[in-house]
Amino acid sequence: MHKEELIQLHTLMAQMKTFFESSQDTASFDIYENLGISPVHVHRSKAEHKHAIFVLGSEIAKMISEDDYSGVGRTSLRMNEMAEKTFNEGQIIK
Repeated sequence: MHKEELIQLHTLMAQMKTFFESSQDTASFDIYENLGISPVHVHRSKAEHKHAIFVLGSEIAKMISEDDYSGVGRTSLRMNEMAEKTFNEGQIIK
């Protein structure tokens, strides 16, 4: 994916985050928020947006899953694995 496409996906997922925050009192996206990156940070690297997408995707999937064994629960675990992989590749600057 090109950086612009990743930013569009990041924007869509951030809108989903906003929806869940407004509709559920228990919605928490602490890990994503601690990254300090949002879709409007277009100056950030492609790798940083990719990492943020995986972290946010993991938190969204975890929130809507019933357990770790459901399809969505497995998606959450896989997104978390991908977030760790992008971080461990050394492309993310903290």
